[in-house]
Amino acid sequence: MQFSSANSVYLASGLIFVLNFFPFLSFANPHFHEAGLICGQNIAPINTSYNIPRSSEVVEEIESEVGDEIESLVINNGWGLYAGNKTNISFYALAQCYQDIAPVDCYFCYLTSQDIRNDACGRAASGRVYMDGCFLRFDNYNFFNESVDTTKGISNCSSRSAGVLSVEDVGNFGKNVVKLIDKVTSVALKNGGFAVKGLNGVFGLAQCWKTLSDQGCKECLTKASQNAIGCLPSREGRGMDAGCYLRYSTVKFYNDPPKTITGPSTWGKRVAIGSSVVAFSMLSLFAAYAFYARFKKSIQEQRKLARISHAYKKSYLYFKYEILEKATNYFDPRMKIGQGGAGSVYIGTLPDGKVIAVKRLFFSTSRWVEEFFNEVDLINGIQHKNLVKFLGCSIEGPESLLVYEFVPNKSLDHYLFDKNRIKILSWKERFQIIIGTAEGIAFLHGGAGIRIVHRDIKSSNVLLDEDFSPKVADFGLARHFAEDKTHLSTELAGTLGYMAPEYLVKGQLTEKADVFSFGILVLEIVCGRKHNYASKEDSGSLLQTVWTFYQADKLEELVDPCLKGNFPALEAGNVLKIGLLCGQASATSRPSMVEVVQMLTVPNCAIPEPNQPPFLNSNSSFPAANPSRS
Repeated sequence: MQFSSANSVYLASGLIFVLNFFPFLSFANPHFHEAGLICGQNIAPINTSYNIPRSSEVVEEIESEVGDEIESLVINNGWGLYAGNKTNISFYALAQCYQDIAPVDCYFCYLTSQDIRNDACGRAASGRVYMDGCFLRFDNYNFFNESVDTTKGISNCSSRSAGVLSVEDVGNFGKNVVKLIDKVTSVALKNGGFAVKGLNGVFGLAQCWKTLSDQGCKECLTKASQNAIGCLPSREGRGMDAGCYLRYSTVKFYNDPPKTITGPSTWGKRVAIGSSVVAFSMLSLFAAYAFYARFKKSIQEQRKLARISHAYKKSYLYFKYEILEKATNYFDPRMKIGQGGAGSVYIGTLPDGKVIAVKRLFFSTSRWVEEFFNEVDLINGIQHKNLVKFLGCSIEGPESLLVYEFVPNKSLDHYLFDKNRIKILSWKERFQIIIGTAEGIAFLHGGAGIRIVHRDIKSSNVLLDEDFSPKVADFGLARHFAEDKTHLSTELAGTLGYMAPEYLVKGQLTEKADVFSFGILVLEIVCGRKHNYASKEDSGSLLQTVWTFYQADKLEELVDPCLKGNFPALEAGNVLKIGLLCGQASATSRPSMVEVVQMLTVPNCAIPEPNQPPFLNSNSSFPAANPSRS
């Protein structure tokens, strides 16, 4: 059933409008979750040829033609099919979105299923991708009327039970599920092959493919119902077969479908009515172009998410969402151990007893999607004793999760700035933390064979293990440098007070930006005060105060008074001097992190004299900030 070209324009405008004015659309959309996958040879006539070479130019031409035609049909109608024969090669494809999802989600679901098909099925001549919002199948024979497949029915059951306590409760839950499935199946058979229903705290959805007859739909849903019921007492179950998809859950997972619009092309009218209003508000060609660019970028991000998800599912880095959910006691607030700009961190215990840290990310904007990809791509494969070890990730649940080694003694800021410190760090511990942090950053800057700039070095991003050795964490803002690049011009990101002048003013990013941040961190560790500390009598920066005491040759007076003089004055003064060197206004005047490590670890290593650092104002940080040389 075709949809007018004018309405196609309205649809495109509508999709673009949604992407721009509703940025909260989650990039971990539950409709894009893979529910089932079959790759390989399907049942077909005896003379059907299998294992068509994917490198064949004819096949590539066919697949390109299929992709274009199916995509257009999905946009216009919410479903589409293709049947073609070229040079004795037959190709059939079917894509269909479930009737409860919005057009923009339908399109993204289709794109995700295509990526899954390409990545997972490889050279296979046939395959099925069941998503929680759509379905895609391809083969080299006409399967459009197939309702059941005796060899390839699929169940997908949640690993978590319904949470009931007694045998009687289990029985009641099972009865409610059976009753719901019977009801949603019955309604679907009377409603063109689709229905959603809620009953006694259980929710269900049934969807037949539009190519099936009423009898075929009934046969498929009957078998899918049996597969789904077989999941009991799980809180969620799916039954899928050649011609349908059925799901129950204790959580309402579906969208309430819009009221039916009578007449032809219901999907098209749904889209056209809303999109006409949107199109009317498009005031200029420039705005339309900007929206289109954003739309294309979002599509690319969806494809990237699918590719990364399936690459990790095949690797040792893949964690099932249900495993991590259970490990953290379903993200119990009492298990929360940290909060960052991109999400929360929870402590968890895996089935084998291993304790982990789980970073729970919420993708409310494309920025968080970028940070997720960035952190996974950069930290994976980087191993150093002073960098938090990345263990894996999960991208299949309602939010995406990163898994790290658990570092038991929290972050450094708890030991420097908390009013009620649980422990006073000794000078030896502080010195080792400074050295370890420097070594970790130096490794990022080139020790791993690639150049990585962290961009957010600060005390809360330095974790302490059981021996109070430091581990640099939170790679969400890090950036990778090509070998032939002297700097990157990038969007400003990081923490004020720790950002280098050239980065803050010009947006120019090099490894020397991390050196500046490290210099501020060093001063904080030695002095036990925040860089932006202000007393009642005075205000200013810690960097300026240290410079003032350096000029007066009294750096040891700035060492944290909590140490009560238990520190080597010369060593403490040298460390503060190194902090000043790292905090120089000019990037070229700052040492590299390799040079910093040498100054900290090599006995009698020469330390250059620092120049006056950049100041935000002329006042000192502390009341006694104007010592005179004796």
